[in-house]
Amino acid sequence: MLTGCWAVGPDYEQPDHEMPSAWHARSDPAVLPGEEIIKQWWIVFDDQILTGLIDEASRGNLPLREAVSRVAEARARLGVVSGEQYPGVDAQGVALRQRTSENGLIPISATETVFSPGIAASWEIDLFGRIRRSVEAATADYQASNEDRIDVLITLYAEVAMTYLDVRTYQSRLAATQANIDSQKQILALTRSRFRNGLAPDLDVARAETVLAGSQAEVPPLRIKLARSINTLAVLVGQAPGTLHAQLSTPKPIPLPPSKAAVGVPADLLRQRPDIRRAERQLAAQTARIGVATTDLYPSFSLIGSFGYESIDTGDLFDARSRVFTFGPALRWNLFDGGRVRNQIKVREAIAEQALFAYEQTVLNALNEVENALVAHLEQRIRFEALRRSVDASQRSLTLSTDLYSQGLVDFQVVLDVQRTLFDFENRLAAARGNSAANFVRLYKALGGGWDPDEPEPPGTDDTPVRNGTTDAPLVDPTSIPNRPREK
Repeated sequence: MLTGCWAVGPDYEQPDHEMPSAWHARSDPAVLPGEEIIKQWWIVFDDQILTGLIDEASRGNLPLREAVSRVAEARARLGVVSGEQYPGVDAQGVALRQRTSENGLIPISATETVFSPGIAASWEIDLFGRIRRSVEAATADYQASNEDRIDVLITLYAEVAMTYLDVRTYQSRLAATQANIDSQKQILALTRSRFRNGLAPDLDVARAETVLAGSQAEVPPLRIKLARSINTLAVLVGQAPGTLHAQLSTPKPIPLPPSKAAVGVPADLLRQRPDIRRAERQLAAQTARIGVATTDLYPSFSLIGSFGYESIDTGDLFDARSRVFTFGPALRWNLFDGGRVRNQIKVREAIAEQALFAYEQTVLNALNEVENALVAHLEQRIRFEALRRSVDASQRSLTLSTDLYSQGLVDFQVVLDVQRTLFDFENRLAAARGNSAANFVRLYKALGGGWDPDEPEPPGTDDTPVRNGTTDAPLVDPTSIPNRPREK
């Protein structure tokens, strides 16, 4: 009854942050009005290799496993703090050989052995809520560490997807470069033929050789970037660099996302983005610690006791006359400390206020990321379509200019200009296709996609805190805690 009556300090209230009613780009037909965030957004690419890599990364990525270990640490710390709610019982035993001084207060010398087994117990009565506030803070810390794990998970999925898209993009750029090299070899052969027949100057041959050599020089840097991306992808899934080269060496097209994206409403971010949820939990922890500091203004009550036996003869050790015991209440109350406690409370209040501002800034940053990612996603698709039309037109131009040059109707400079234009647009198109897919990934990363907040324990983890050696439900309901103080 005593431990459940009162807790000093402010009660935490959920911050009420005003959110926009819709995204600014919501009117675009490429933005679906549905409010469902895709929990497994990578499946829309319909790429089994990408799906397999993300699944493998969720099991083997080392930073993710480190984050899971940090959750286990926070869960154990919660168990340590919550254990203070219960009495502590110690068994003790002493066997001492001792001798009194002949020159002491009692000038009688004696040497004897004292045996003293027994038990001792103590229990702090949580009258003003110090332990309960500590448990609230530790629970919020544990929940914040779990949000860290989810943040690592979301970031990991996005990094795996974007690195995989880099691999396919570099392969597409290599294919486009190789196609241009093949075309330039044919034109070089044409200029040499015309030169041998006296229909073109040697300058045309030199120009064609220059363009061909420049295109061939673009191949090694692309191969270097491709190898780096494959090695990076191997590390992300928890494997040694080089282990994925056999699996990814066969070029495949860059997977494109669907033309429309479900983005929900801004209010969804409060429950979907782990950085916002973590900031809110950190605010809850700091609010609870104001109460912990406030309890130092009040007296601390404990119940202590011990029971045992003491004898110099083992034969009399458990005799009734050998019993010893103590029990009773204990009081500790700081009467003067030069303002230390009150200033410590002010410190905790200032830290809680900082946590509130950090939470609000995290929400604003999240809104900014989504808006920017949404605009980038929509505009990049427009750019991709324009570049695709440019490539089609450049390919027709090259065919026409080559035919006219072979007939001697245009100067070779026209062919060179068209070649350079086609080479440039094909590389830009491959990069734009990859960027279009990557922007889709960035959009769903910004939305907090990649996990389901309605799942209490995402697959592969055990997030229930430990209390007194057993797993229990969280001691504080995560949906009912944090804001600013109401002093009791």
